[in-house]
Amino acid sequence: MNLIKPKALRRGDTIGVVAPAGPVERERIDRALERVCQRGFRIKTYGDIYRRTDYLASDDATRADELMAAFADSETSAVWCARGGYGVVRLLQRIDFELIRCNPKVFIGFSDITALHIAIQQRAGLVTFHGPNLQDGFGKPDDMPAANEAALWRAVSADEQSALDAGYTFDFPNLDSSEMRPITTGIASGRLTGGNLAVICGLMGTPFEIETAGRILFLEDVSERLYRIDRYLAQLSLAGKLQSAAGILLGTFSYEDSEPAESHAAITALLDEYLGWLGIPVISGFPSGHAQYNLTLPMGALVEIDANSGCVKVLENPVSP
Repeated sequence: MNLIKPKALRRGDTIGVVAPAGPVERERIDRALERVCQRGFRIKTYGDIYRRTDYLASDDATRADELMAAFADSETSAVWCARGGYGVVRLLQRIDFELIRCNPKVFIGFSDITALHIAIQQRAGLVTFHGPNLQDGFGKPDDMPAANEAALWRAVSADEQSALDAGYTFDFPNLDSSEMRPITTGIASGRLTGGNLAVICGLMGTPFEIETAGRILFLEDVSERLYRIDRYLAQLSLAGKLQSAAGILLGTFSYEDSEPAESHAAITALLDEYLGWLGIPVISGFPSGHAQYNLTLPMGALVEIDANSGCVKVLENPVSP
């Protein structure tokens, strides 16, 4: 399938906001929408984004229909997820991927939105963006970290076209990147895929199972006990998904402040055990995921990881002019 790049965002463009997963917090979403408008964009919502159906934003048909409406809408230039949470996998068989392919737009989200990144990439061939959901990005009381916002606009905005013409390198401005380290050295390039580890494993054995052959596989997760991370990695290993990748980029494996956290040393040892023998470049500690830093990654774009120097590059412009 030929790769499709969405058109770059420009100030004045309209962003479609959807809630395809969990219910939102009104205060946070209102704050996020105000901040996005302050940056020169317009907002359009579909239905009542504040509604709740138990632990979901609405029933499956409504959430899928609103997602499709946002992509089909000629007024919008982007589709931005209000939050992650639960339930996206329930939508996959309701999505019209041909409609998405014929209406390519910037699509942003992470966490449970991983299921949409993988499905859209594999079924529609569209480059999408693993980046902050509105509630967890612009919606937090504090301003979004400068590094997060810089990476977001660098990936999707026309204001950054000159920098994007030949791709770009993640240079971590004002960000402590000391957590990055090689598990296995070497250099590899390939199209980027992946996202949340638990969501990826939940797609195994389905028509939307992740394709990793020759690709750079990105993995991150939050609030998972060590034995569950072990189980997920074992599943991917038994399925050949780790071995077939060209390289692996690991984001953060983090915990909420209110919950007990596994030790960094224990997680590091487990990752080394599963990934250190693969014979492909592996970098851990890339600042993307559920922790403070969540740098936007262009899923489906051609990237290079250099585990010798700890360098991560996007080798092409992930958006079209």
